[in-house]
Amino acid sequence: MRFKDVFSIIGPAMIGPSSSHTAGAVRIGRAARRLFGRQPAEAVVTLYGSFAETYAGHGTDRAIAGGLLDYDTDDVRLPNALEEAERQGLRISFRTGVGMGPHPNYARIELRDEHGTAEMSGASIGGGNIQVVSINGFDVGCSGMYPTLVVTAADRQGVLASLTRVVSDAGLNIGYMMVDRKARDGEAMTVIEVDARPPETLLQEVRRLPHVTELAVIDLTSGS
Repeated sequence: MRFKDVFSIIGPAMIGPSSSHTAGAVRIGRAARRLFGRQPAEAVVTLYGSFAETYAGHGTDRAIAGGLLDYDTDDVRLPNALEEAERQGLRISFRTGVGMGPHPNYARIELRDEHGTAEMSGASIGGGNIQVVSINGFDVGCSGMYPTLVVTAADRQGVLASLTRVVSDAGLNIGYMMVDRKARDGEAMTVIEVDARPPETLLQEVRRLPHVTELAVIDLTSGS
């Protein structure tokens, strides 16, 4: 990812100590929470590289827990996020992964409750910025800097054209788009970063499109 301004390097307003190990970790956890669409009952967090080596001392575990509780990077509750997660019935277990991930500050988060599951992997790439690397087994590359539609659909002709048309008709500009598929004529995932928060009417329209099976929104620019 290319940093766009000096604030991308300095990092956001945050509860420290580290923009990479704390602020970025909050955003990874929060992106997973937004992908899931609700607070999960259980989270399994696997840490790799530098995250795995220093997570307790740098507060990465508390940061990810705070993100899963939908806290932002400057939320004063972050130091007590593990205790608050336990109080709210969110069970979080931390593991260290074998080998290196695609980035030294890398985490894989599995979420579940009685209604479903989700999996997301992401990296903290500096200055509090993140890169979402995979979602539910699909390779993606969104940044979390903009509201992002995550659309799962059957890999059929016309699906992508319908998606972009609906987004355009809603008056939103597409800043970034990526598609991955598991097999020809199988399942595909499209991530679309847009310049403004998508209205509920747009989300309903996407859900009604032929062959769309699932829609999630990762929006770290808004409150709950």
